[in-house]
Amino acid sequence: MPDYASLCDAETWAFIRRTESFYPPDTASRSIADQRAVYDAMCAAFHRARPAGVTTLDRSFGGAPCRVYSRGEAALTVLYLHGGGFVVGGLESHDDVCAEICAATGLRVVSVDYRLAPEHVHPAAFEDALAAARAVAAEVGALILAGDSAGGSLAASVAHAARGELDLRGVVLVYPELGGDPDRGSYLTHAEAPMLSREDVLFYARTRHGGEPPVADPTAEVLKDSDFSGLPPTFIVTAECDPLSDDGREYRDRIVAAGGVARWIQEPGLVHGYLRARHDVGRARESFARIVAAISDMAKGDFHA
Repeated sequence: MPDYASLCDAETWAFIRRTESFYPPDTASRSIADQRAVYDAMCAAFHRARPAGVTTLDRSFGGAPCRVYSRGEAALTVLYLHGGGFVVGGLESHDDVCAEICAATGLRVVSVDYRLAPEHVHPAAFEDALAAARAVAAEVGALILAGDSAGGSLAASVAHAARGELDLRGVVLVYPELGGDPDRGSYLTHAEAPMLSREDVLFYARTRHGGEPPVADPTAEVLKDSDFSGLPPTFIVTAECDPLSDDGREYRDRIVAAGGVARWIQEPGLVHGYLRARHDVGRARESFARIVAAISDMAKGDFHA
């Protein structure tokens, strides 16, 4: 087992402990409603005020509730899909992240409140994300897709489904779950990582699907696709101390092998969910700056592997 005491620095451990302080020991056995309440309270505690100049408008796209972030006229739109294991999260949980992306890039950001499991099993979240992408694109044209964790999974699946249909200028995936083999690599090395364990990943997958996940469904897990050609420029960033980290490397390799442009960065000493630590942990702050820079480069057509 990795020595997380030395891999993660003091700032990261402070973030981990603060996050864990919101979760009672029996959280995993509580109802989904209780788990959502715990998650929402934790996110609210980390929430930062929106940067000056960013305005919001709540409306729907493709039937899904959305929040639009603007800072004046924008040349391009980022469609953002939040994390939360397909079970928790929503417009409020990632409100400040979306507002800061808008402020830093000057781009419009549309956050999608897709349906959650277990009330709505797959493909509900994917259908909401794809419908929202199509509806937003019909109004504004070109898009950049972005998301973290479960939202990264959705962003990648939308990119696969909509390639050749929508004008996608780029895809940004932050510690995404993409369907790697849970019996090898980082899934085993970091099976007991802080913030997200291998068992957590499997629990969320079972909950999302109402049982065992499908064997080969790229709308659920893009690494199960047989075709990686024609995808937009893609930036994947993963955390070292995360069972999902190898998914990012493998996805980068598949895109590049198919002739596409993809860059993968593994952030040393960071853990799953570190976007919430971007104001408190130096490594997370630097990673968020890289994420924002990648989005800006994609908007300018200047992203390179």
